[in-house]
Amino acid sequence: MFETLKSRPADSILALVQMYKEDPRQTKIDLGVGVYKDATGLTPIMRAIKSAEHQLWEEQDTKVYTGLAGDPAFADAMIKLVLGEAVARETVAAVATPGGTGAVRQAFELIQMARPEARVFVSNPTWPNHVSILNYLGIEVVPYRYFDNETRGVDFDGMIEDIGQAKAGDVVLLHGCCHNPTGANLNLTDWQSVVDVLLETGAVPMIDIAYQGFGDGLEEDARATRLVASSVPECLIAASCSKNFGIYRERTGLLMAVSQDADARKLNQDTLAFLNRQNYSFPPDHGARLVTMILNDDALRADWMAELEEVRSSMLELRSQLASELQRLSGSDRFGFLAQHRGMFSRLGATSEKVEEMRSKHGIYMVSDSRMNIAGLNAETVPILAKAIIDSGI
Repeated sequence: MFETLKSRPADSILALVQMYKEDPRQTKIDLGVGVYKDATGLTPIMRAIKSAEHQLWEEQDTKVYTGLAGDPAFADAMIKLVLGEAVARETVAAVATPGGTGAVRQAFELIQMARPEARVFVSNPTWPNHVSILNYLGIEVVPYRYFDNETRGVDFDGMIEDIGQAKAGDVVLLHGCCHNPTGANLNLTDWQSVVDVLLETGAVPMIDIAYQGFGDGLEEDARATRLVASSVPECLIAASCSKNFGIYRERTGLLMAVSQDADARKLNQDTLAFLNRQNYSFPPDHGARLVTMILNDDALRADWMAELEEVRSSMLELRSQLASELQRLSGSDRFGFLAQHRGMFSRLGATSEKVEEMRSKHGIYMVSDSRMNIAGLNAETVPILAKAIIDSGI
């Protein structure tokens, strides 16, 4: 049996990590891995998470299964965080998943079950695992224009034209905030235009929101998702707690299926629970329970929000510092987009050859498409990166 297996391409980001580890240069900079790092290069455990874990250790008296959909209190808390009052709770079916990736995978499985012929429209570029999972499941992928390599902003006209080719029953995959990998985002007026196209075509939106709180704030980052959910007949939302709660290894996510037809909720809920059963039965609970405790406790929530704001502000400050240093070195404002982008990532728009040149000559490690993790910088490394960018002729 096993002799029929074929080798799979190595993960480019993991390969980059290994190359970085083997690089002896003291001035090397890792901008590849998509995790938040503080000024010391560590990914700390948030204070509220530590407090909740201590409380949980003292109070928890069982590790029994919570249910196929996970703890309902987790779903309630996350739906409130993501959707606020945008839709009625009884219109939302939800299941806990192993991370945001698990939510994305379950959403794609649901699409395949409900509409086998559906095409999924994805931004060009998008998070690589979106396309990888869709290809693995045999779901047709249709790219739509998104990133303008000249302006380093959104090619909005191209996007609207392309998603306008979707048909009823197709799915349009959207990033709720902090677009990965580009950092370029739509404004609310743009989002309303997207909603108009979805209503005109009958396509179903699926929103991947993995960075709520990393862009313009918790409420601000949720506005687009809330607008879409409240405006269309039905949508899917995959939410992750990895970044904004800093619990990457706890694999904590939630998949929501929203339908304005409240009568559809029971069928949607049963279907989501069925899919969980087929994949991993009961979802992990530890991270979900910590999130629930934090969101439902005033003191823990306030501390979490304060620390999350510190994280967000630090990334914005790094963006401003980098844009200013590049303006000083280049004598132009062509890198001003870095201060306008939001979230952990920005895409420089450089060729893979230029990215390789920065790695070999300057020890700057970023993904070959020129996506860089802004959180991999600190005040000392910003000038090093800026000089490498200018020296490489980007």
